[in-house]
Amino acid sequence: MAHDIQIVTEAELRRLVSLDLTLVDVIEAGFAALARGGVVMPPILSMDLAEAHGEVDVKTSYIPGFDGFAIKVSPGFFDNPKLGLPSLNGLMILFSARTGLVQSLFLDNGYLTDIRTAAAGAVAARHLAPRTVTVAGVIGTGVQARLQMQAAYLVRPFRKVLVHGRDIGKAHACAADLSALLGIPAEAVDSAETLVRESQLVVTTTPARTPVLRAEWLHKGLHITAIGSDQTGKNEIDPQALVAADAYVCDRVSQCEVSGELEAALNAGLWTKGSPAELGEVITGQRPGRMDPEAITICDLTGTGVQDTAIATHVRARHPGAGTILRA
Repeated sequence: MAHDIQIVTEAELRRLVSLDLTLVDVIEAGFAALARGGVVMPPILSMDLAEAHGEVDVKTSYIPGFDGFAIKVSPGFFDNPKLGLPSLNGLMILFSARTGLVQSLFLDNGYLTDIRTAAAGAVAARHLAPRTVTVAGVIGTGVQARLQMQAAYLVRPFRKVLVHGRDIGKAHACAADLSALLGIPAEAVDSAETLVRESQLVVTTTPARTPVLRAEWLHKGLHITAIGSDQTGKNEIDPQALVAADAYVCDRVSQCEVSGELEAALNAGLWTKGSPAELGEVITGQRPGRMDPEAITICDLTGTGVQDTAIATHVRARHPGAGTILRA
């Protein structure tokens, strides 16, 4: 029996789906579902292709009550810019949760991943950052640095942005973009320490394998969201910082143990506080997050299949007739 398959390109998706509070709510609902139980989310399939300076991640999840489930393939080949090609691409496939038939093929080249990752940062800020944020800082100067600040601004409208990166020229470019996007002052700084000490909300968006944020820089009333550590061996945050924080929260503990900031803390024998809270548990009130305005909080986002299923089903529900309809 024939059925229709929706095929939507990156250009169409960029026109239809944007980073806004609706999307933040969609991603938050995915995390809450994860905390309530019943979600099927296997470990990330991750493949490191060292010879090509590349990596591939495959993520998926089934969420009870959702019409579909997504499988997302996300390659990153980091020498591509030398060839005039983007370093990230990929696609999402949405299947019917009732029949297993393919419903939609989103040829997004990583766009949906980018904005769902940013939306997760906004969810973390909404539930863990101080209620008032005057200065926000981002360490990193790429696409995600820009998106994370845009997302954070949706839930904590700060007055100033600080940007730090290894390349000060790229930091200045990122700051200029953010100032234009948000309509507030943005400044490139050559010291990560200065950025952290002057900010109430900091997001790290680097592929670092040695910490870019030190424990001695922590101060009262600080929230940190780390999004760069998404593969074994990556490490943005000094493991001592996790121990020093009043609350350390994971998107998924089992992932953070092997590919997040928790991995380094466990390997160093520093983490002895038992199983950390997960973001969904904080959202649903099962575990505490920020207990007072002066608390220091850290959220470790490795990226979950729940986010992919949440955004893919959201796009199809909102735009069922978008793209090309193929009769299979």
